[in-house]
Amino acid sequence: MQKNAVQSIAEPVIGGCDEALLPTGGVLPDYLEDNYWWAYLHPKSMRFFEQQWVINSILWGNYARLRDCTLDEMGKTISGRTLQVACVYGNLTPKLAQRHKPDARLDVVDAAPIQLDNLSRKLNGSKVFLECQDAAKLRFDDSSFDQVLMFFLLHELPNEVRRDAATEALRVLKPGGKLIFVDYHKPVWLHPHRYLMPLIFKTLEPFALELWRGEIADWISVDAPLVSVKKETYFGGLYQKVVVQK
Repeated sequence: MQKNAVQSIAEPVIGGCDEALLPTGGVLPDYLEDNYWWAYLHPKSMRFFEQQWVINSILWGNYARLRDCTLDEMGKTISGRTLQVACVYGNLTPKLAQRHKPDARLDVVDAAPIQLDNLSRKLNGSKVFLECQDAAKLRFDDSSFDQVLMFFLLHELPNEVRRDAATEALRVLKPGGKLIFVDYHKPVWLHPHRYLMPLIFKTLEPFALELWRGEIADWISVDAPLVSVKKETYFGGLYQKVVVQK
């Protein structure tokens, strides 16, 4: 498939969005065009997937629980600088922005300008900085962020891209900061979805089953040992939250 040129967002439509941070050109990753055009790149996808009942159904009724456990991990009030890697459907990002102190900063990056444009319409003037970037090649300096979040992103990435993205997320994290992953996990043996989910993955999420075969922290390439890795699972083990401290 021929890559489409990435179009920049014409104007910032949220308070605090710096025009210098908006994309100026480039190409979309092959895996995104080839496997997820129907979910993230088609304009009709925005209208369909932004419905609360849709995203809640995709997560078997667990969207609010997973969103709230993520927000609680990040804190009721958030200081410093936070990076969210990839836009997400639903109200996670607006609620995350609301928790930031006036002098704090939330950056969100995504490879697809249409996703950034969609997110900008949900922010209601919150001070959030949007930029078109590839998760596997972040254009931030080392140790730039106090917290980094990847919410249901890793399962959508091919193996090598997943390793690069997880490693990049750690690179831009400050020492002592939190790197938070929320994603799929291999459920317990008696879970009714243990045998259904591989069929869904095969049809719609071709890279997701890799998360059942190992630990998220194993995808991070590091020169020094991590300070800590904390994992919690939800809904019979089908979902996980992993918190890595640099």
